[in-house]
Amino acid sequence: SNGFSLVRKVFDVEHSDLGAYADRLGKPLGETLLTPTRIYVKPILKLMEEVQIKSISHITGGGFYENIPRAIPEGFQAVIDRDAVDVLPIFQLIQEVGNIPERDMFNTFNMGIGMCVVVKKEDAAKAVEILCGCGEKAKVIGEIQKGEHTVSFR
Repeated sequence: SNGFSLVRKVFDVEHSDLGAYADRLGKPLGETLLTPTRIYVKPILKLMEEVQIKSISHITGGGFYENIPRAIPEGFQAVIDRDAVDVLPIFQLIQEVGNIPERDMFNTFNMGIGMCVVVKKEDAAKAVEILCGCGEKAKVIGEIQKGEHTVSFR
């Protein structure tokens, strides 16, 4: 649901064939855009039983650049491995059709990463295992380091 005004502009939704792009998306554009937001309560509660969570960031409107810094203390930055972010086909399509710079995409959409959970480095593998066991597509996408209070990509 995030960035829907931009999506409407990119696809001129009122005049577009919402059945289009099914070959690229695996289902029609309209159906893809109406996919419900995931709810993470059960997997996070399960994770909390076994791993100390340092912070959580639900990646909503404002994407990575606005949401992640809210979940980390001043004096620290999130360093994201760009290649670890498997951008969903819908976001690739929006970027391509709208000719939108990648930074703007990561500042507007979640790009397929609905939630970031920060745990101690030594707990990362266990956290991924627990979340995957709950049916989530979890993986390590970066780390928290001392630095300017922001998000950077490497």
